[in-house]
Amino acid sequence: MNSPVTNQEQELVAAVDLGSNSLRLLVAQVIDTPSGTQLRPIDTLRETVRLAAGLTEGKILGNDAYQRGLVAIRRFGERIRGFNPSNVRAVATNTLRVAKNAAQFVADAEKVLGFPIEVIAGVEEARLIYIGAAHEVQAVPGNRLVVDIGGGSTEFVIGKGYEPKQMESLYIGCVSHSIRFFPKGNIDAHAFKEAELAARREIQVISGAYLKSGWDQVIGSSGTARALAELIADNQLSGHGDSLSMGRINGASGLITREGLKNLKKCLLKYEHVNQVELIGLKDDRRAVWPGGLAIMLAVFDELNIDSMEVTDAALRLGVLYDLLGRSQHHDMRYVTVEQFMQRYAVDREQAGRVGKLSAEFLSQLPESNAESRSNNIALLQWAANPHEIGLSISHNGYHKHSAYIAGYADMPGFSKNDQARLATLLLGHTGKLGKLANNLAFNDWRMLFCLRLAHVLSRGRSDLSQPQVKASESKGSFAIELSKEWAKNHPLTEFSLQKEAAEWERVGRSFKIVLK
Repeated sequence: MNSPVTNQEQELVAAVDLGSNSLRLLVAQVIDTPSGTQLRPIDTLRETVRLAAGLTEGKILGNDAYQRGLVAIRRFGERIRGFNPSNVRAVATNTLRVAKNAAQFVADAEKVLGFPIEVIAGVEEARLIYIGAAHEVQAVPGNRLVVDIGGGSTEFVIGKGYEPKQMESLYIGCVSHSIRFFPKGNIDAHAFKEAELAARREIQVISGAYLKSGWDQVIGSSGTARALAELIADNQLSGHGDSLSMGRINGASGLITREGLKNLKKCLLKYEHVNQVELIGLKDDRRAVWPGGLAIMLAVFDELNIDSMEVTDAALRLGVLYDLLGRSQHHDMRYVTVEQFMQRYAVDREQAGRVGKLSAEFLSQLPESNAESRSNNIALLQWAANPHEIGLSISHNGYHKHSAYIAGYADMPGFSKNDQARLATLLLGHTGKLGKLANNLAFNDWRMLFCLRLAHVLSRGRSDLSQPQVKASESKGSFAIELSKEWAKNHPLTEFSLQKEAAEWERVGRSFKIVLK
């Protein structure tokens, strides 16, 4: 059994995010790969302190919130004690931008943390949020819009690749909005309408310029977006049918829809107080502030004409770390992630390359459907081929199941939940019985799976010398290959394996013909 590749001497970095709702600490390992640098989170801490709720009318941070903050920061300080100062960056956001006694709090906080704390401007916060999100979500060719609803402010960023282009920070947040419109947790339709209108008025200031720039992808980052997405998914409010893939709800927990938000609003307005609300997955630390966050998100969708939004946990703290490294990744993060997996699990690179090359060649021979993105599918096929043997680090028997499990449940920066589920399913199906996928109605990558399985069978000898010339074809879901009769005669094991493969496809109702010429 092979052991995963580890390097205990890899550099550790840490980011401290003193937000208006939560205080967070992220400790990550810096992983250098041939494709670029990746941050592997190894420890996270989160404390719901609600600094914004502690602000008095005179913009003074009250003693209770002040002390809660220091207690949490002291715990963070213990975790990163001994870190090189150049490897730690601590930032504070909106509440400490506006609090009149912020300087004193920061001075006290620095003493218990053991490191300097920067109070960053709203636009800088927006920039760092975008960098963090861009390194975690899948790449798109055009612009992406990132929206981060924090406790005291909301950041809007349009960027391309890893570069932010338009950045705005508005003074509307889930904590401040909830305190303003739902004091003491009371809820009614009039107050909610006022909360929505107030948020819309703020967003209208920037909406014209943002709509003019346009975008191809919308990302909601950090806590509020994640909480709303989870509530929509857990309570089946999206209006879309959910399908299971690899034991996970495919994409459901990472998507906010307009219909889902409207249904959440209907659920909320059934109650008179936040403590009465009964929704699956509603966490106590979010109960008091999610009505304000919901009102803001509805306003975002309305003013910016958004129908759906993907969600990522990556935001400010991850952006802080990438900024701390002093270099930006101008690569598709998915390549970096796959490379890191290959490193970690000591993949046989020659075999992975062999299977990947053959798979891509076979797919390029098959007809391209109108709805297919051939370049994306070839890339995904390559990403499946490269780590297809990572399960060998656990066991040779049923290794494909282990490979699929790792790919399905590991943190994979850059991959959308959907692409990660597709990748895991390809790994599960690349060898062995096909019956495990036959009843999966959500699985549509049969042609890609055919190419991957065929490449795997032909590469069993783990040598380039024994590779035949193979022509692959497909028509109406039926597959066929042509190869030399003489080659097949000289390679009886491979011919036998191909015949077994054909029989396996027949068992799931798909024809696979082998033509010897």
